[in-house]
Amino acid sequence: MIRYKRIFLIVLDSLGVGEAHDASLYHDEGANTFAHICEENDGLNIPCLEKLGIGNIGHFHGIESVSQQKAYTARLEEVSNGKDTMTGHWEMMGLRVEKPFQTFTDTGFPQEFIHLFEEKTGRKCVGNYAESGTKILDKYGEHQLKTGDWIVYTSADSVFQIAANEEIISLDELYHACEIARELTMDGKWKIGRVIARPYIGKRKGEFVRTANRHDLALKPFAKTVLDSLKENYFDVIGIGKIPDIFTNQGITQSIHTTSNNDGMSQLLQLSQQNFTGLAFLNLVDFDAVYGHRRDPKGYGKAIEDFDKKLTEFIKSLNDNDLLMITADHGNDPTYRGTDHTRENVPLIIYNKSFKNTKHLGLLKSYAIIGATISDNFEIDNPGIGESLLDKLK
Repeated sequence: MIRYKRIFLIVLDSLGVGEAHDASLYHDEGANTFAHICEENDGLNIPCLEKLGIGNIGHFHGIESVSQQKAYTARLEEVSNGKDTMTGHWEMMGLRVEKPFQTFTDTGFPQEFIHLFEEKTGRKCVGNYAESGTKILDKYGEHQLKTGDWIVYTSADSVFQIAANEEIISLDELYHACEIARELTMDGKWKIGRVIARPYIGKRKGEFVRTANRHDLALKPFAKTVLDSLKENYFDVIGIGKIPDIFTNQGITQSIHTTSNNDGMSQLLQLSQQNFTGLAFLNLVDFDAVYGHRRDPKGYGKAIEDFDKKLTEFIKSLNDNDLLMITADHGNDPTYRGTDHTRENVPLIIYNKSFKNTKHLGLLKSYAIIGATISDNFEIDNPGIGESLLDKLK
């Protein structure tokens, strides 16, 4: 018998809780996204997360550990190779990524690729190096207004990003250019995880602002995921934010676009008022894109506090047979060198109104515990890795 009719899974994009055992392989020794945010802000006002037990996951300055936490907590250790968005999310749903996605962080994309992209899109390119999205707009935004050239760039992630001012290049043209780039990057020489449309507006340096019309074109999952099993068994799989993009809509029955963290939580709250059976899967990307990559620990801390307020409201809306799971997909320590993700363990918080024996479960292997627990609850095949925690939730 299905124990929980609805499961709500929230990914706090990049909120790691301390270096992984193999952090040295990624040059990420000492990274701890949540701890360093807490230190930079002299603690955070997050009463809801504290009551759930986030302070029992580790030592975080100004965050209380509670003797009677309201949720089960754990730290999850990634078993896949990589520290990017797709690797983290795919592992949650049962896939172990053995080979990290290709990156062009140090060199930019080869001129052969850039030439083909220019030829097929009819516009020249500027940029083509690893940079933050805001800095590259300040450098080339005015140039694009004069010339119409694409602004292209990458990062430490496996991505090709195309920035275009909506006032001179239409979204349709930008999205079509992304489709061209996605087709080109299926070649093994340039095969990357994602092509990302980065539309923005503004007239001059210092005033350029990215819009909510971002669009990701990802590789398809290389095997069946828990989402596919849910859909095949006629359960609802509602992808919110960039979840549908991450899984190329595979296993998704409904997609909901979001414009911010707050909008994502508002959409989730609306869903809690609806009658569905299955999974609502939300990614809150602002933590990563707006604060982590931009190395803004103060802004990141404020965003966590804002989430905590929304979470308080959301929990009140849950039914007795609802399950809430909160986690992250990697780290992005805003106090660390560079602007890259960081190889960290991630938090896991599991809540239901009727839990009696809540406790901290320690360090557990693989993010896939999440998908395995979801599969177990809905009594469907788990097509990938991961061991269920369902029997421990009492």
